[in-house]
Amino acid sequence: MLKGLDPILNADVLYALRAMGHGDDLIIADTNFPSDSVARETTLGRLLRIDRPAAEVAKAVLSVYPIDTFVDDAAARMEVVGEPDTILPVMEEMQAQVDAVDGPKMIGVERYAFYDRAKTAYAVIQTGERRFYGCFAFRKGVVPPEEV
Repeated sequence: MLKGLDPILNADVLYALRAMGHGDDLIIADTNFPSDSVARETTLGRLLRIDRPAAEVAKAVLSVYPIDTFVDDAAARMEVVGEPDTILPVMEEMQAQVDAVDGPKMIGVERYAFYDRAKTAYAVIQTGERRFYGCFAFRKGVVPPEEV
């Protein structure tokens, strides 16, 4: 246990988040996403897990992970098939977590395009989220130097 860190952030997740650089993508996926096979194609090459709801995982991750401010697609959600403008409750909950850290409005990404993005990500965290379309991508930003 460490002070100041959400206790659901396990050692493997903290290692990956720390190792990532500016512009690297992190995928936070629901239990139905093909996380293991996709994670094998990522930079990390293995699956990370936090068995909690997606928004709870995002809250913990975003407490230490800066979202990129230089691109328009820094926060993304998998679109509902055939209904790209539909925003489900799991997506609203995730957007609330992004809003809490002054992040951008999430963009929608078509399902298969999301799979492609996930395969080029740095890492995938599979959550315990059982609601459909609980899959999100976050591009890592920078931590500025401290003011002197």
